[in-house]
Amino acid sequence: MVTVLLFIAGVLFVVVGILLSIALHEVGHLVPAKLFKVRVTQYMVGFGRTVWSRQRGETEYGIKAIPAGGYVSMVGMFPPATSDTDAVRQSSTGVFQQLSNDARQVAAEQLLPGDENRVFYRLPVWKRIVIMLGGPLMNLLIGVILFAVLIMGFGTAQATTTLAAVDRCVVTATQGAATGQKECMPGDPAAPAFDAGLLPGDRIVTFDGSDVTDWDQLSGRIREAAGREVPLSYVRDGETIDSTITPLLTARPVITDAGVPALDDDGVVVTQDVGFIGVASLQELQRQPATEVLPAVGDSLVRVAGVVIRLPQRLYEVGQAAFSDAPRDPDGPISVVGVGRIAGEISAMEEIPLASRAATLVGLVGSVNLALFVFNLIPLLPLDGGHVAGALWEGLRRGVARLFKWPDPGPFDMAKLLPLTYVAAILFMGMGVLLIYADIVKPVSLF
Repeated sequence: MVTVLLFIAGVLFVVVGILLSIALHEVGHLVPAKLFKVRVTQYMVGFGRTVWSRQRGETEYGIKAIPAGGYVSMVGMFPPATSDTDAVRQSSTGVFQQLSNDARQVAAEQLLPGDENRVFYRLPVWKRIVIMLGGPLMNLLIGVILFAVLIMGFGTAQATTTLAAVDRCVVTATQGAATGQKECMPGDPAAPAFDAGLLPGDRIVTFDGSDVTDWDQLSGRIREAAGREVPLSYVRDGETIDSTITPLLTARPVITDAGVPALDDDGVVVTQDVGFIGVASLQELQRQPATEVLPAVGDSLVRVAGVVIRLPQRLYEVGQAAFSDAPRDPDGPISVVGVGRIAGEISAMEEIPLASRAATLVGLVGSVNLALFVFNLIPLLPLDGGHVAGALWEGLRRGVARLFKWPDPGPFDMAKLLPLTYVAAILFMGMGVLLIYADIVKPVSLF
């Protein structure tokens, strides 16, 4: 029962965190729009039927039934047709032009006397870009703040010289990969650490005659001491114990900067012969300085951008995994359902300290915000990046016209892109359905 409640608590934490992030994303649009005197008719969190709303001044603030996003409605998002003739021509050329014309008509019906200088399309290009980037930048700010809380407040998991596990025997990397062997078999050599009397919870303080203060330092010396008997000191229950140990020369996986085993072109684990004693480090949260926050945010943004750039390929891989026996890539895209399930699993792991679970949940919400920041910059409508791209194109057209003393081409008509917008929206909805389905039938496994 306790495990179920913890699971639900983890899911609720992430759901509330994402909903607040969406609400603040829309605040990022709302505030600059009002500062630039654009009339904002609605600020809504969610889509579909309105569950609750209140009118404050000229803006209706509310919550809708489907918590899958939000929007800020501003008057004059689309400029009017250039002439009555142009409007008639566009309304008679087909369904796509009709969509554009209908959008202009709806936008025109929102206008009230006095709105002539309060419409969105009349703003200078830079102001429109500020309004549309306000949402993604709010997500970036939230991500930075949560990463700061994670790194400076909770700390990040760091390997220590305290031992979490001591192997009884040695299984080479190639044997383990080939057979899946995890337990000792007759004939397996005893692990040097076990022979030396080390136990989980021991903290190694010196190795080969020199003090060791961190895991990288200790593991480096172990690798270099293969075949040599070296002195060793460790602390157990407050008492320092001296011993000797002879690291065994054995094949171990080459670990990449991402912390995972390197693979060759055939997908085989790359190994190298190094010293090995058969221990695992105890991970502990250690607070980091403020200078570590932005590099961590930058690393996360690079990873997310890599997924977005290869999104079609990544979605194909998700589809393969969902409809076959292919494994699911833990670094691939996931839906809100997948994020919630991971949050629930983390929260329910009672064997993990509460602080570590809370830190992971904070980091999860922070990562979602960074993903929202990158995703919303894709230059396609209805995403914010599409509006920014339209404003930049208008600025370029007008700049070229001024340079060559041509007539001002006027505002760029974003309504002409509505057919493409609907196609993109359908594709995004399809992506969401696929990810949700995959997260139900073939969820990402992080543990």
